[in-house]
Amino acid sequence: MTIINAEVGSTEKSGMPRGGFAKRGFDIMAASAMLLFALPAIFFIAVIMFSTDRGPIFFGHERIGLNGKRFRCLKFRSMVVNSQEALQRHLELFPQARAEWEESQKLTNDPRITPIGRFLRVTSLDELPQLLNVLRGDMSLVGPRPIVQDEVVRYADEIEHYSAVRPGITGLWQVSGRSDTGYDQRVQLDSLYVRQWTFFGDMIILLKTVKVVALRTGSR
Repeated sequence: MTIINAEVGSTEKSGMPRGGFAKRGFDIMAASAMLLFALPAIFFIAVIMFSTDRGPIFFGHERIGLNGKRFRCLKFRSMVVNSQEALQRHLELFPQARAEWEESQKLTNDPRITPIGRFLRVTSLDELPQLLNVLRGDMSLVGPRPIVQDEVVRYADEIEHYSAVRPGITGLWQVSGRSDTGYDQRVQLDSLYVRQWTFFGDMIILLKTVKVVALRTGSR
């Protein structure tokens, strides 16, 4: 298996992929342009959310980043305000949902998601604020999906690959039918991305992301 048929690149001793400075430079330029272009959409979404749900517009959740550093991953809030309580109640009432959550850390029918949040998730618009994370250096445009502390154990030895790069807004797993893949396969895809990183591979993933978002495939 190869990273979308891209040339295999090597990693340096620091764990940062070769070309890391070029990757960071591209992230800054591209994220700045994307953020400027997306400002009208961000403003419109914020107005709609405020008029339909008076809760916070943005949501920040602690994730694990480069070299294990924790950061606040930003999103448009797509869940009810008391989402953790809603999740626990749902898992207690429905054993099948609990089994699904323990397997993949996601639910086919998630009771926490608001109507506007469902639209934002399907279109991936909920992740627009992560462009700020990219500019701050917390994330990259392309990389492994950012994980929470409780997920570290599921990566086992592969956590070294995950923590060697900045997590991404999109990545190999996201363009590989993420809703149809198990967590173990997600870990392997994240590890494969880091081990076989190339700048050309990132460009292919970005192009595939446009297709995935346009066709609304791979997300729930």
